[in-house]
Amino acid sequence: MNDLRTRAEADAAAAEASSGLRIRMLDRIEEHAEVRALIEEVWRTGERNPPVTADMLSAMRTAGGYVSGAYDDEGLAAACLGFFGPPSERRLHSHIAGALPRTRGTGIGHALKLHQRAWALGQGATAITWTFDPLIRRNAHFNLGKLAARVAAYLPDLYGTMDDAINRDDITDRALARWELDDPAVAAAAGGRPRSLRISDVRDAAVALGAGPGEAPVEGDLDARTVLIAVPADIEAMRESDPGKAAAWRLAVRSTLGALIADGATVRGFDRDGWYIVDREAVGRTERP
Repeated sequence: MNDLRTRAEADAAAAEASSGLRIRMLDRIEEHAEVRALIEEVWRTGERNPPVTADMLSAMRTAGGYVSGAYDDEGLAAACLGFFGPPSERRLHSHIAGALPRTRGTGIGHALKLHQRAWALGQGATAITWTFDPLIRRNAHFNLGKLAARVAAYLPDLYGTMDDAINRDDITDRALARWELDDPAVAAAAGGRPRSLRISDVRDAAVALGAGPGEAPVEGDLDARTVLIAVPADIEAMRESDPGKAAAWRLAVRSTLGALIADGATVRGFDRDGWYIVDREAVGRTERP
């Protein structure tokens, strides 16, 4: 474990240096107020319904949770926070990570995750979990490819209705990512060798969900041993331009990806062109809810 932690700290330091930002743990109430303001700006919630508050972050840190910030020459530019699950699981749950637009292209999101991994290993954790919107391509590729996490569960409408400017009252189905901190694939990804998977390398796969005319969702075959599930190129833009179509995609992904995961299927990975690659445990009929 000491060797793993040492390697994780080195990988985190390299990612931080590459980003050009400075990452550190945040312990003072003034810093936590800055995190609250940053998260409000990223999610565009305003002060009416903040996702986090400064006092909550201070309580989280006092209880041993994770609250970090990344700084550039203008000040706080990104933040990440998490709390621990049941002691027997030795698991940190990463609740929110956000970065201001000026950090785009720096790799700070990756650097924050590697910082969080090294810190969690130092606390005796063996896994980190977090949720992500399975309809957002860049998040799926980042989590399953660049970080080499896996999908542990599909969680329908986890957060209920959210009125921030990003979710726009969408149904909040989420995938639960699980990052096994000592997994060789995770260690390789942290060291700059991400998990790469292309549908061109997958044999005998059937399309369970694809895009039809006008980028409408079209459900297909769930009976194959390996199935492909598409997501739109830009679901966030679709929410604004065609909310009805975006909602149709949400329900279609739930009835395919969600149903398969509930039946014990494994998400092998994500092709960055927009496809989940899913392996079923056994060939047979999958009933849709």
